[in-house]
Amino acid sequence: MTSRTRILPRALALCVLAALLVGPAPTAGAAWWDPAPATARDGAWPLLPRPRIAEGFDPPEVRWGSGHRGVDLAGSPGAAVRAALPGRVSFSGTVAGRGVVVVDHGGVRTTYQPVAARIPVDQQVARGEVVGRLALAGSHCLPAACLHWGLRRGEDYLDPLTLVGGGPVRLLPFFDGAV
Repeated sequence: MTSRTRILPRALALCVLAALLVGPAPTAGAAWWDPAPATARDGAWPLLPRPRIAEGFDPPEVRWGSGHRGVDLAGSPGAAVRAALPGRVSFSGTVAGRGVVVVDHGGVRTTYQPVAARIPVDQQVARGEVVGRLALAGSHCLPAACLHWGLRRGEDYLDPLTLVGGGPVRLLPFFDGAV
């Protein structure tokens, strides 16, 4: 094997590794949602102790398509629902028969439902502060209770698990030391 034939596979492997680390460039057919909000890993779990994930984030391929625009966290009726990040309550009320709380954090906002709200609109909240109690009525997980936790930037839905260190997994290739 010549030095030229050894260099070519190594260069190709380095290009593939760089592409995986940097991520794909946006294209016309790329997903419309951004998987990583600026506040990644700064958040707190809205239910304690750390809940089981009943259903994960599954964004639609197009804005109006089917999908799951948040995460369902298993809980118990009456459990304290906490703000994932510090912010200001921008909505506290009922939508389609479900109690909903929305907290604005600046560039992003989190949503919590079904919740019996305990906090008024325009109230400032700290990270981890109780904003309401988990309600059974309106739960996605009937007959069990679960909290539908959402994260949005503008009109785009994001994976709220990125706030607590979860979210999409990016796998890297395994090299046998040849690079």
